[in-house]
Amino acid sequence: MDTTLATFEQDVITASTLAPVLVDFWAPWCGPCKTLGPMLERLEAEAAGTWKLVKVNVDENQELAAHFQVRSIPHVIAFADGQAVDQFIGVLPEGQLRAFIEKLMPDDAEAELRAAHAALEAGDTDLAIDHIKAALVLDPSHDDARLDLIEWLLAAGRTDEAREEDKLLSPKTTQGIDARYNALKTELDAAEAAASLPPADALIDAVNANPDDLEARFALANRLIAGRDYNGALEHLFAIFTRDRAFMDDVGRKTMLSVFGLAAHQPEVVSAWRRKLSSSMN
Repeated sequence: MDTTLATFEQDVITASTLAPVLVDFWAPWCGPCKTLGPMLERLEAEAAGTWKLVKVNVDENQELAAHFQVRSIPHVIAFADGQAVDQFIGVLPEGQLRAFIEKLMPDDAEAELRAAHAALEAGDTDLAIDHIKAALVLDPSHDDARLDLIEWLLAAGRTDEAREEDKLLSPKTTQGIDARYNALKTELDAAEAAASLPPADALIDAVNANPDDLEARFALANRLIAGRDYNGALEHLFAIFTRDRAFMDDVGRKTMLSVFGLAAHQPEVVSAWRRKLSSSMN
């Protein structure tokens, strides 16, 4: 496939998050390019989609060539996960070219992770969960992948499975200051608590009847977190914080910080409550 400045982001940067991409900078007048190009095309066909070849005609795309400091061609730059990771200039013997490509290929666990994120992007959460579980069988120590799994299980309402995955995280993650883990743990705890809490209407009535009933407020906040109503939860957590910082060892403020992580996709909500929290602490 040929690419241009206008399509490079999609053809190379985005595509390389799913599989490695080799970008071949060439020109019609370049003799060595006529040797390397067909060799790359043949190897791409053999690879059956495990990596992708993208060609840039430097005569027609001088801005791209200048950006990547291409001064001699053929010049091949390899991309993976949206980044340039390796390159070579000139024509490599086929054996060396195969070795260059082989170094770019993800291991089995990484391949499953890529498949998981591709499935999630396509809207198939169940398939994404299956792939990421397969990745974790191959690499049980991959805490970042396990945090992804916990997040996806919680989103799917599979709280019991999420709790079991939580038990498999390393102490480095669970006992450190990992903000993402703390946020997911708050959501997990809220989901578990919600199963045994009174209905939301009853908790709202209790808070309305007695705004200083901090236990009812915290229970309601947990229900709202479990339902992903982060703005509503933050309102009650902030009320707890402003009324009694000693309540449950400053649980209002601490839980707000975790909810900020959960609500990262709602930056306006996070920003507003961060300002309120900050001004109240001064």
